[in-house]
Amino acid sequence: MDESKEITDNGTTLLTQQNRKQHHQAIVWRNVMLFGYLHLAAVYGVVLMFTSAKIATTIFAILMYQVSSIGITAGAHRLWSHRAYKAKWPLRVILIIFNTIAFQNHVYEWARDHRLHHKYSETNADPHNANRGFFFSHVGWLLCRKHPDIMEKGRGIDMSDLLADPIVSFQKKYYKLLMPLLCFILPTILPVYCWGESWANSWFVATMFRYTFSLNVTWLVNSAAHMWGGRPYDRFINPSENITVALLALGEGWHNYHHVFPWDYKAAELGDYKLNMTTAFIDFFAKIGWAYDLKTVSADTVRKRVERTGISGQGDAQTSWGWDDKDLPPSDREAATIINKQG
Repeated sequence: MDESKEITDNGTTLLTQQNRKQHHQAIVWRNVMLFGYLHLAAVYGVVLMFTSAKIATTIFAILMYQVSSIGITAGAHRLWSHRAYKAKWPLRVILIIFNTIAFQNHVYEWARDHRLHHKYSETNADPHNANRGFFFSHVGWLLCRKHPDIMEKGRGIDMSDLLADPIVSFQKKYYKLLMPLLCFILPTILPVYCWGESWANSWFVATMFRYTFSLNVTWLVNSAAHMWGGRPYDRFINPSENITVALLALGEGWHNYHHVFPWDYKAAELGDYKLNMTTAFIDFFAKIGWAYDLKTVSADTVRKRVERTGISGQGDAQTSWGWDDKDLPPSDREAATIINKQG
């Protein structure tokens, strides 16, 4: 019998694990062309930024980048993917708007892929498996069909909490209408009508450069922060403490810590507000009561984990995608510190 196949009791042919590893992922040429255009347009945007665009347009592009980044870091990532804190509906509305501006797929799909990434990190079930190299983990994973393991394991990820969130469901239902308006149309129109910018400068600087730059910053968390940096909390995994990524991604580069404690709302042990603006954002809304039940890790819990899996540890930790994951070790849940707890 062919070693790449096995026969089930009812005669059905299935791929074996060996064949899964050798699976050829077909290139999606439409995505190759779209991302090619985005990057060429972004480079042209940089040229215009220094030659003809108004300063107001450049400032607007930077502000839009910051806003869209918060929609990913504080919204899709720490709130909805990891359940690291809870948010009242006004904050969830703000975050869903910011997230739609970012255009990195709607929250439901983003969170599903990210939970899968944590649960099966650096395997074929990881959408951006860093073991396949920098290019694949950075952007290549978006240029080809998903591996069969992603489809199979993805069906087992619990997403019921997001299906029950009416704000997430609203975005998911109307995403194809809301995303073009918030990500492309309004950012292009506003500079033209508010301060007399040209259509070309507005499109290539405020929209194309801003959007492409924000994509690459997010991708750096999947690529650079899985390859370069220290691993003080778990030396047996790829995610690393990368200060450059932390600076660009508003605090998402403390990645070794984050993969060890994905349910910590700070996504870092020590990073201050200068390198973790997302934490500052969440803390502000915690002070006015819109963010609550902020989960974090005590110094004693961190110390014990370092002793277990750090420089001299044995590497026996269990992986989870976040606070509501059934596989979260009970010891972590019991040791968690919850800030601004309600209910």
